[in-house]
Amino acid sequence: MASNVTRRTLLRSIGVAGGAGVMFESMRALGLMASPQALAVPGFRPPRTGDLDGRKRGKKVVVLGAGVAGLAAAYELGKAGYRCTVLEAKDRVGGRNWTVRAGTTETDLDGHTQTARFSRDPNIYLNAGPARLPQSHITLDYCRELGVPLETFLNANANALIYNERTGVAPQQYRTAKADMYGYVSELLAKAVDQGSLDASLTASDKDALLTFLSGFGAIGNKAAGYAYTGTSRRGYSVEPGAADQAGTVLGPPPPLPAVLASQVGRYFSFEFGYDQAMTMLQPVGGMDAIPRALYDAVGRDKVRLGARVTGVTDTDRGVEVTYTDRRGKEVLLTADFCVATLPPHLMAKVPTNLDPAVTAALRYPTVTSAGKIGLEYRSRWWETDERIYGGITETDMDLQHIWYPSAGFHGERGVVVGYYNTGGSANTYGALAPSARTERALAQGVKIHGEKYRSELASAFSVAWQRTPFLEGAWVGWPSRTSGQYALLNKPAGHVYFAGDWLSYFIAWQAGAFDSARHAVTGIHQRVMAEG
Repeated sequence: MASNVTRRTLLRSIGVAGGAGVMFESMRALGLMASPQALAVPGFRPPRTGDLDGRKRGKKVVVLGAGVAGLAAAYELGKAGYRCTVLEAKDRVGGRNWTVRAGTTETDLDGHTQTARFSRDPNIYLNAGPARLPQSHITLDYCRELGVPLETFLNANANALIYNERTGVAPQQYRTAKADMYGYVSELLAKAVDQGSLDASLTASDKDALLTFLSGFGAIGNKAAGYAYTGTSRRGYSVEPGAADQAGTVLGPPPPLPAVLASQVGRYFSFEFGYDQAMTMLQPVGGMDAIPRALYDAVGRDKVRLGARVTGVTDTDRGVEVTYTDRRGKEVLLTADFCVATLPPHLMAKVPTNLDPAVTAALRYPTVTSAGKIGLEYRSRWWETDERIYGGITETDMDLQHIWYPSAGFHGERGVVVGYYNTGGSANTYGALAPSARTERALAQGVKIHGEKYRSELASAFSVAWQRTPFLEGAWVGWPSRTSGQYALLNKPAGHVYFAGDWLSYFIAWQAGAFDSARHAVTGIHQRVMAEG
């Protein structure tokens, strides 16, 4: 075969000779397509019944924290007969996987107590923590295994809005903003190609192919029209098309290019291309906490001790000793062969231990991120009836950052809108307020986008500031560096103590990270036990 044969030519030849299936397999072999196996955690084999025999049978593991990582670790270890005890300081399982429904009560670190006054309808809830599941994540495999039903989460919606208050431009639909930005960018690039500005990079056939693409991508005119973008029905209609002579009235004309650039709408489009944010996304039917509840049942509720606050961890020659206070304030001592610690690292660092000081220092190293959400229950689903918004997210430059519309319960009587989902400084601003003040601030901002109905139709509200939530004190953590030693240290056992959580993965703030990290700890423990004589 000639040495100058390109991959494109090779693949075309393979396709002709062997068909599409052979060509796709060849693309995978060349690293041009992800293989199905690449989507699974490599090398994980769940412990199985029969693995443990003789002295290995009856090994005990104490798990700190009944979030997704802790429950997943206990679930996988339980498959082989490990005797697991899970300690959870809160009165519920799930950790940051928390769904607020009618009657949910929470008191934050500032002493503010809220009780959710939501309607008792299965579609009326707030996923205060994680709320969407990418198709690629291992979380879906656990949903399948545990029988958790799923439905579509609408992450992107052409009818949702963009509002940059600082630019002075009125809220506009995603479809309109995209049409204008893509149209003008296509016009500029087409003119550059036509004028020869890219001749050094493109062949004549490349130029023709690119111009063909830009014509469709940006809906621009042809060469005779100067490749001009003048707006099409992609922008939307002021009068919808209908019967007989009602052709509809297209929005337009588009604002000039400088105005589109000044509106800064284009900065919101790229999130859809993110590997973890691309449609189609999913959510459990009835609330995200269906996942930890299913794990809770699979582990065995009798093996999870709620209201158990860990007060000490001691690594010994033979295993671990863990002390905790129960709901009555009584001090309890547990002994086990191993410990899986899944508490947030900044909280685990405060637990008295006899571990190497370098381990404690490493636990303090990640930086904590603040985040907040508010669920606004409305007496009518006005975003559907008045604005034709069915799911999706409105983006803003205000301190509420994002407004989410529910992806379930369409055409129902009521619904819950996430009135803000913010992080960083904006989350701290809202979190410092009393819950009633958070609601007022969110409503005042939302009225600027949706009008007075955003306030007048409100039935109830419930907000969470994760940095002010007991036993969590943050939404997630980040690593200033993964190569300075701390990350690697905590991914190894500290004696008989193993650490797990999304923070010990490359899926931080995703449940997939918690599952993957739990599997990593489970594998370490099981291989160690199986290697014993």
